[in-house]
Amino acid sequence: MVTPNAQVFYFCAFLLETGMHLQHINRYREKVSETATFLLNRISVPIDTALIIGTGLGALADEITEAQILDYAEIPHFPVSTVESHTGKLHLGKLAGRPIMALQGRFHVYEGYSPQEITFPVRVMAQMGIRNVLISNAAGGLNPLYKRGDLMLIHDHINLMFSNPLVGPNMAEWGPRFPDMSEPYTPELRFKALELALKHHIQIHQGVYAVVSGPNLETKAEYRFLRQIGGDAIGMSTVPEVIVATHMGLRLLAVSVITDECLPDALQPVSMKEIVEAAEIAEPKLATLMRGLVAEL
Repeated sequence: MVTPNAQVFYFCAFLLETGMHLQHINRYREKVSETATFLLNRISVPIDTALIIGTGLGALADEITEAQILDYAEIPHFPVSTVESHTGKLHLGKLAGRPIMALQGRFHVYEGYSPQEITFPVRVMAQMGIRNVLISNAAGGLNPLYKRGDLMLIHDHINLMFSNPLVGPNMAEWGPRFPDMSEPYTPELRFKALELALKHHIQIHQGVYAVVSGPNLETKAEYRFLRQIGGDAIGMSTVPEVIVATHMGLRLLAVSVITDECLPDALQPVSMKEIVEAAEIAEPKLATLMRGLVAEL
C-alpha cells in the first residue's frame, strides 16, 4: 500500500523530472536558434537546399563555389565528427549555380551522440529556412541484385536503432507530437532523381533502408533476418535525420551507395578501407545526380 506521504513524494519527483525535461528542451531550442543565427550572419542570399554527405562521398562538397568553409568545431553548439571518413566541415556557397549548405560528415549513435545531438543540424537547417534536404550514405547491400558501387534511392526505411530523436517533450512550433511517416521520402524528389538517372544513363535501384546503431558490421544471421523483414540495404545513419526533417515538414531525398554485398551464404570479410574505396568509385554517379537535383529545385 502506498501511503499519502509516498504519493506526495512520487508526485513531487514527477514534477521535478518534468521540469528538468522542459528546461532541457528549452535550452536545446535556444542552442538551435543561436547556431542558426550564427550561420545566417555568414550568408548574403537565402539558402533553401542542404546536403548531408556521408562516408567516402565528401568530394561533392569540393564542387561548391564561392564557399565559406567552417570546421564543425567553429560553429556554436555543433557536434564534432569523430569518424575518419567524415571530414567535419560545413560549406556555404553555390552548387549548380544555386545557394547551398553542405555538411561534409555527419554524426552517429555509435560515436556516443544522442539522437537529439545527431539531428541538431537538421533543426538548424529548418530554422534557417531550408526546405529541401538531400542525403547520401554508404550502405551494405542486402538485396542480391545489388552490386558494389550501385546506387539505391531510398523509398522507405526500417528503424532498428531502438532510439528516436522525438522522444521527450514536443515543441509544437517544430512539428506535431505524432508526425505521419507514411511518405518521409518526398515522391516528387524521387521522381526527379529517377528522371536524372535515366537522362545520364545511371543505373539506380529503389529500395528499403534498414538502420542499426553499429559500429560493428552484422553477422550472417543478422543479414539474413534483415533481408527477410524487407531490407534492401543496411546502414548506421540517415534515419534520425529523416525523422526530424519529416517532423519539421522538410522535403527529403536520400541515396545509398552500396559499398559491400551482404549475402549471408557468400559473405566475405570487409574492411572500412574497402567500404570507403567503393563509395569513392560511385561518387561521380552520385555527384551527377545531386548536382542535377540541386539545379532543378
